[in-house]
Amino acid sequence: MNAPRPHSDKIVERSRLAVLFATLREAKRIVFTNGCFDILHPGHVDLLARCRALGDALVVGVNDDASVRRLNKIPPRPLNPLDHRMAVLAGLESVSFVTSFSEDTPLELITELKPHVLVKGGDWSLENIVGREVVQAHGGEVHSLPLLPGYSTTVLIEKILKLGK
Repeated sequence: MNAPRPHSDKIVERSRLAVLFATLREAKRIVFTNGCFDILHPGHVDLLARCRALGDALVVGVNDDASVRRLNKIPPRPLNPLDHRMAVLAGLESVSFVTSFSEDTPLELITELKPHVLVKGGDWSLENIVGREVVQAHGGEVHSLPLLPGYSTTVLIEKILKLGK
C-alpha cells in the first residue's frame, strides 16, 4: 500500500538531486539532516524546525527500509515503510525536500548534495557526524543540536509494547 502523497513535490528521487541542487545551492543556504524517522514525535519536529532555522531549505535524507534493518533496531524496524515515513516528513512545514538513501550512512548523499550546513541531534558528537569532513572541506558548517528531553522513538515503542502485555 502506498502512502498518500499530498506533498509529493517535496519528495525527490535521488537520481534527480544533483540537477535540482546544482542551481538551488547557488541561491539558497541548504541544510541537511538524516535519520530513520520511523515514528515521528515532538523531538523530531523540534529538531527539524531548528535545522531549518539554520538555512533557507532543509533536505532530509531518510534511511530506506533495508538500511534501517541493518542498523539492528530492536524490535525489528522500521515499523512504517519508507514511503509512509517520507510522506509524513514532507507534510512538515520545516522540511523543504525529502529523499532516501540505501547505504548504511548518508556519506554518499552528503557528497552529492554538498549542503552548506550539516546537522545531527545532540546524541552525535561533532567528531562522529558522518559527512563532517565533506561539508567542512567546502566551507560549510556542522552542528550537533541538543535534543528535546524526554522524546525517543525507542522509548515510545517500548511503551507501546508494554501496553500489549
